[in-house]
Amino acid sequence: MAKYSFEFKKEVVGVYLNGEGSYAFLTKKFRMPPGKDIRKWVNAYKALGDEGLIRSRTNKSYSFDFKLRIVELYLTTEVSYQELALSEGINNPATLTKWVNDFIIAGPDASRPKKKGRIKTLESLS
Repeated sequence: MAKYSFEFKKEVVGVYLNGEGSYAFLTKKFRMPPGKDIRKWVNAYKALGDEGLIRSRTNKSYSFDFKLRIVELYLTTEVSYQELALSEGINNPATLTKWVNDFIIAGPDASRPKKKGRIKTLESLS
């Protein structure tokens, strides 16, 4: 997936919000691959303002309880990943998709934090 600058996203969203064309028209006008990028940008901008268009450069970590609450919220309501992510201030709906899929495959323990680094062996302890 191509990475777009904040300025480019803001320009495309501005053009859309000014009523200068549909998502499909703007996709062609700005020579973007077909998809839902513009729709996501517009929804993120409406919900979070400029903050919704800025690509995060840091990995944010979420607690086990937060992940579990979000997964349960998604599974018990008819809200989309996009809507739920925006309502919770998460900029990337794919994060929620991963949490839900992991939960369905491995249960709630899939969201627990995992230890990082090498596994300690008996040889390295002596």
